[in-house]
Amino acid sequence: MMHYKKSFPVKSEGLQVSRRKFLSATAIGSAAIAFPYVGDVLSANDRIGVACIGCGGKGGEDTTDTSHAGGTLVALCDVDAKTLGNKSQEFPAARQFNDYRKMLEEMDKSIDAVTVSVPDHNHGVAAAMALGMGKHVFCQKPLVQTVYEARVVRDLAARKKLATQMGNQGSAGDGLRRAVEVIQAGVIGPVSELHVWSNRPIWPQGINRPPGEDPVPATLNWDGWIGPAPMRPFKGNRTYHDFNWRGWYDFGTGALGDMACHTVNLPFRALKLGYPNVVECEQSSELFPETYPKTARIRFEFPEREGQIPLKFWWYDGNPSNKATPALRPNKELTKEISDMYEKVPDSGCLLIGKKGKLFSPDDYGSKSFVLMEGEQSYTALEKHEAAKAVPPSIPRLPPNSRETLRHNMEWIRMIRDGTPAYSNFEIAGYLTEIILLALSR
Repeated sequence: MMHYKKSFPVKSEGLQVSRRKFLSATAIGSAAIAFPYVGDVLSANDRIGVACIGCGGKGGEDTTDTSHAGGTLVALCDVDAKTLGNKSQEFPAARQFNDYRKMLEEMDKSIDAVTVSVPDHNHGVAAAMALGMGKHVFCQKPLVQTVYEARVVRDLAARKKLATQMGNQGSAGDGLRRAVEVIQAGVIGPVSELHVWSNRPIWPQGINRPPGEDPVPATLNWDGWIGPAPMRPFKGNRTYHDFNWRGWYDFGTGALGDMACHTVNLPFRALKLGYPNVVECEQSSELFPETYPKTARIRFEFPEREGQIPLKFWWYDGNPSNKATPALRPNKELTKEISDMYEKVPDSGCLLIGKKGKLFSPDDYGSKSFVLMEGEQSYTALEKHEAAKAVPPSIPRLPPNSRETLRHNMEWIRMIRDGTPAYSNFEIAGYLTEIILLALSR
């Protein structure tokens, strides 16, 4: 079997380079662009040829939604032949590949845009190759696996003037956009504390690497799955492929990388978080050399920024059903009114504490929010609270659709067609991802 673990060559802007050389050759810094500009937009009647990297799980949904949003699928790529075969039944006209590099090189002239929906460790390299070739890119969250990669792809998207979108679909929802408007209008006052918690991990982590090696299934391109990560033996029972990769340092970003792009999305935008000046892991369960801990509490501190007061942000993760390792959570005094409303604290949530009140969102995507003003005894739904009703809309809304995931893809396709910036384009998504990944730097 031929491995490309050490070089994993990608073709970018006409150069054949290793991943390490590619990233080091790209400038770290990039000028912030508040309003991304798309160079060559397509008309409403132009075909948008789309190639999809990753067709299983979330990738299967992204593939279908991109088609429904107006893209024409010309190529499908997946390292798992079974997954690829199943998806190809839905799109029989699309060519099939098990190596995205080969797909992009062979189909270059037919591809206008690319979706990237694979394990985290392949995001940066796949997205960079597509962007370098001038392709518009939709990439699942977290945008990349490292801070450096976040800056690389953000810079590439800006220099190439391409339409981009990260797959944190709550960005497309009216609920999140309305909460941002209300917070920025000052309804709950200056915010000094932020508490966000998650029910992840729902996959194995806080473990050691299993010994031994199992035969690689004939249907799996294990080299392709490993990609730029260090090569390791294949193990069955879903040890890595096709879901449990998230808990491994080499492949995933743990609970924080998986969910913070969703749950921190709302406050990141509303509070203009910027870069933190302190990131500290205050507490965690037992540490292991290759996997993230089962639960952790991490503190970020942000200085004054754009009219915002200094802020402390605590992230908590851990699976509540794991009785052997109790999940870390905010103290009960902070969440008393939330417990009263739900009879217990929801398994995930986002709580902003301001000088005039609190805002709480009980779901991962910011779809719903509740407000508790100073002197009130219980939370009121955001849309029903009198203090929030007075705030005029200021953020554009997308056309109504029952699924935020489809609306999210529609917004990306619209950016390709007319240049209207997608709400989670790489300029903003790269920034969000970069801040989150600072806590995972090792």
